[in-house]
Amino acid sequence: MFQRLDTRRRVIGALVIRELHTRFGRENLGFLWIFMEPVLLAVAVAALHGNYKLPISGNVQPVPFALGGYILFIMFRSVLSRAETLLEANRPLLYHRPVTLFDMLLARSLLEMVSTGAVLFFLLFVAQYLGLAEPIHDPLLVILALVLMSWFCFGLAMIIMVASHESSFFGRIIHPLLYLSLPISGAFYLLAWLPENVQRVAMWVPTVHIFELLREGQFRDFASDRLDLVYPIVCSALLMLVGYAAIRFVRPRIELQ
Repeated sequence: MFQRLDTRRRVIGALVIRELHTRFGRENLGFLWIFMEPVLLAVAVAALHGNYKLPISGNVQPVPFALGGYILFIMFRSVLSRAETLLEANRPLLYHRPVTLFDMLLARSLLEMVSTGAVLFFLLFVAQYLGLAEPIHDPLLVILALVLMSWFCFGLAMIIMVASHESSFFGRIIHPLLYLSLPISGAFYLLAWLPENVQRVAMWVPTVHIFELLREGQFRDFASDRLDLVYPIVCSALLMLVGYAAIRFVRPRIELQ
């Protein structure tokens, strides 16, 4: 058993390195671009929201609010959009028996989670240094939100990967759907800002609870009375089970030639 685990560890590590080389290369900024791309996007969004007055009291400040929401959404969008092309881009690797579709997706998801976490904490520290944010209230809650979002994305990405392989139409509509999901994801609002009837609808979106958890970790005076951690955990587990079953279904149908 330990030998199998060691093999999995080495395979996933090699896939992470391959992903870095494939996506960012060794020229110019190289690996640094994995951090620079979300940094530039998040700073632009934070600048747009910097002068907004948020509709609740407390220490929920606009710049860290926008940074946290958009950076986590970048990870959500990146993992799911790249899942659509993962199988075609890595098809030759399936000639190697130890490499599985699950490993490919896990390596990519781990890379996104680590880079997103590094960017998030770096930018929140810079915002604090510039006087635009208070210190992070509970870093462990922020990390938990990051892990939950990664898990949710991983399960959903498995389904998207298989669906895109089986249907070219699905592969074409996934990108517009991801952009349309931004307003309902919870990245730029709190449940407390919404009318009661809208809150009940928004609470069916798993990512809303993850973003509420992120805000609790970021801001000392914020506590969500609508947060339900069990719901996104159950959704993520179900997505992972369905995704794994879908991978098992599609693997014999993949032609390596």
